[in-house]
Amino acid sequence: MAKGILKFNSDKCKGCGLCVKFCPKHILGLDTEEVNALGYHPVGLLEPDSCVGCATCAIMCPDGVISVYTE
Repeated sequence: MAKGILKFNSDKCKGCGLCVKFCPKHILGLDTEEVNALGYHPVGLLEPDSCVGCATCAIMCPDGVISVYTE
């Protein structure tokens, strides 16, 4: 199975959580400590090795924060 690589533009993230909710592998989460330039807790990857590159997170993100690449 392909391995996914996610890149985040964290300064654009509003912390809405749609990507977290719809990730089929449940490997995304909002960073509870970091605050971005907009004042929100941005999304982060909790288990990078478990990403399969399905791009559901990027499709669900209303702000284009996530880019998905596969190996």
